[in-house]
Amino acid sequence: MSATKKGASGHTAASARASEDTKLLESMGYAQELVRRMSGFSNFAISFSIICILAGGITSLQLGVSAVGGAAAGIVWPLGVALCLVVALCMAQVASAFPTAGGLYHWSSILGGKGWGWATAWFNLAGVVFVTAAVNVGTYSLFVNFIGPMIGIDPSKLTVVHQIVGVSIITLVQALFNHFGIRAVTLLTDFSGYLIFAVAIALTAAMLVFAPSHDVGRLFTFTNFSGDAGGGVWPAHASSLTMLLLGLMWPIYTITGYDASAHTSEETVDAAKNVPKGILRSVYLSGLFGWVMVSAFVVAMPSLADAAKQGANVFPWLMEQVLPGTLGKLLWIGIVVSNFLCGLACVTSTSRMIFAFARDGGLPASKALRKVSPKWKTPVTAIWTTAALAVGSTLYAPAYSTLTAACVIFLYISYVMPAVAGIVAYGKTWTKMGPFDLGPVLYKTLAAISVAFVGLIVWIGVQPPNDLALNALIGAVALLTLGWWLGVRKVFKGPPVTSIKGVAAPAAPAGTGDLAPAPTPIG
Repeated sequence: MSATKKGASGHTAASARASEDTKLLESMGYAQELVRRMSGFSNFAISFSIICILAGGITSLQLGVSAVGGAAAGIVWPLGVALCLVVALCMAQVASAFPTAGGLYHWSSILGGKGWGWATAWFNLAGVVFVTAAVNVGTYSLFVNFIGPMIGIDPSKLTVVHQIVGVSIITLVQALFNHFGIRAVTLLTDFSGYLIFAVAIALTAAMLVFAPSHDVGRLFTFTNFSGDAGGGVWPAHASSLTMLLLGLMWPIYTITGYDASAHTSEETVDAAKNVPKGILRSVYLSGLFGWVMVSAFVVAMPSLADAAKQGANVFPWLMEQVLPGTLGKLLWIGIVVSNFLCGLACVTSTSRMIFAFARDGGLPASKALRKVSPKWKTPVTAIWTTAALAVGSTLYAPAYSTLTAACVIFLYISYVMPAVAGIVAYGKTWTKMGPFDLGPVLYKTLAAISVAFVGLIVWIGVQPPNDLALNALIGAVALLTLGWWLGVRKVFKGPPVTSIKGVAAPAAPAGTGDLAPAPTPIG
């Protein structure tokens, strides 16, 4: 076959997939407003970039080591990743059936009703805003402490005000990239995927090569480093089981953000297949590569007890002990750039969530937030709102640990809310599955495990010193309950299609006036 014929054939196949994507989106009541440019790899890359093992795996290292020592890497990490994968499997099942930018919110609305969807949206919004803030605070901290001295910045002279200004600049740049089209963001997040792999492999190899010894046994040894022994990261606890559970915060915080694959569904080609693949691949590859990397950290530590005493400074201490020279500096640059690109992807994901919720009138100023730039084909108001909210949340909780706890709680609650509704709806009101289908027994079993797991996450996330996360959770539940029953339920209409069995086609997909073709019923 000639190159011309091959090219024509490929173009025809791509056009057919795009047409099917558009029809599926219209069947759920929405017009194709965003540009579908993301391949399956790009969809995976945006979630992989947000998970970013070079972010949570490094900046939250103390949450594991100062809890149970070396076993945090050898045992607690894979345990946490396995539980996250259970949640991801349930998410992939629903995402395959309903590939929309609304993601979790839209799924909950269809499976559990508009009130359940509305609450899911707010939990998810709070979570993605907190995770964007946490990542950018971490990026700022890494930059000023390790890149800063290379260019004449003295970190000891910087204050909280400097942090706010620094985080604002970082977020501003990320918002600008997002403003000017998905193409630039896709190129950067694709690059980020390769960069994370490269830096993680190089960092792991360097740690093992230059480690003073190789005591692999410490990966399976539990040591209670709570209280002063762990640099005050966790208050003193006598129970090793309690410390093991608290140590789970490390891998769980790291493996968050894979809902980004769902939030970019309307920009992904062949979304019903590529979105669930993106979700699952980002989780298991991050978990596997992360496990090898963090195990190398623990093996390379000259002394586990000395490492734990460093508290939040444990990774910088480790780099100084093992990789103090030029190689270490180059790796630091790669780590900082990876964290910046992680934040960039967070802004993309969050802005799409805001756009989708506003499209259905779920937010104040929804009319402005749902607008898509005719030139750039991006939701520009939602992008800049994301930036403002991320910076603003650092004013409430400048402590990195509190931001991480809050984002984990809110995100994982939103992750399982569609799964809870799906347990009831599966086979009843939810009869048409996507290409990725676990089957009723396995799906319901995993969904039940997911709910129990998230209950555990809430308990872990509100333990001292993260009391502000508890305040935020209680306040959110109270405001959502009051808001819904005092008036929102009467005015919020929810998605255009909130039933999935025998749906009559709505008059026109959202955002198209009366000109759109009638969509295909679902189910």
